[in-house]
Amino acid sequence: MSDIALPAIASARSRWLRRYGLASFGAAIILAWVLAAIFAPWLTRYDPNLVDVAMRLRPPSASNWLGTDALGRDVATRVIHGARVSLTVGMVVVLVGALFGTLLGAAAAYARGWAEEGLMRLTDLVFCFPPIILAMAIAAALGIGTVNTVIAMLVVWWPKFARLSRSLVISQRSMEYVEAAQSIGFGPAHILLRQIIPNAVGPLVVLVTLDLGNAILVFAGLSFLGLGTVPPTPEWGSMVGEGRELVQQWWVATFPGLAILTVVMAFNFMGDGFRDWLDPHAKRR
Repeated sequence: MSDIALPAIASARSRWLRRYGLASFGAAIILAWVLAAIFAPWLTRYDPNLVDVAMRLRPPSASNWLGTDALGRDVATRVIHGARVSLTVGMVVVLVGALFGTLLGAAAAYARGWAEEGLMRLTDLVFCFPPIILAMAIAAALGIGTVNTVIAMLVVWWPKFARLSRSLVISQRSMEYVEAAQSIGFGPAHILLRQIIPNAVGPLVVLVTLDLGNAILVFAGLSFLGLGTVPPTPEWGSMVGEGRELVQQWWVATFPGLAILTVVMAFNFMGDGFRDWLDPHAKRR
């Protein structure tokens, strides 16, 4: 290999790391948490719900790496098992909300007229309320439980995708390829699902990736307030809530809080990487 090629390779590697290094780091963190959630029963030797009062509030040690909580349960075990609930809820809320909101917004933009006006006014009605406050009210009305909390979050989650999808479809529906599909004789459903949405999916993918961390954070906040999972189910937000008054026993709330922090930051890093990858101007920098 020539001496001229080596600096070019090093420069290309440096540009790639500068653009996608954080995104790759975030993807590695998410992969690590997903694998930990899948293999949780084999990664720890404790039962996450086993109460042992004699071992309560023990600091981190060789036998309990992250200490124990007020009921003597191993914090590390509960953090790892808590990833199952938090990651699953975040993905379900965002993916279902994105699917429903995208189809609703796209249908409204393509239908035009009174249908578009009515669907967008419904979206504006949901946007009138702060999402976390509306989710709290719905979750409190439905009752404590993971399923009820997911339903409450879905009610407030779809409008952002509907708005973005509508704006993307409006910008695409007058393009030449749509007119060509209409002239061939394709129906509205085929044009919308097979032509317009695939060409407008880029910004939606970025929003989904960024929103996954936000959904996990909101669910943790609802669980912190007692509106999420039913005890003794391990979940990061409820674990932080259990340790909020244990100032001297800092490990009870700190480690599940760090789990939330790492996951939210990792999804944000991935979202920024997707945005740069899909942005043609960023590729030329």
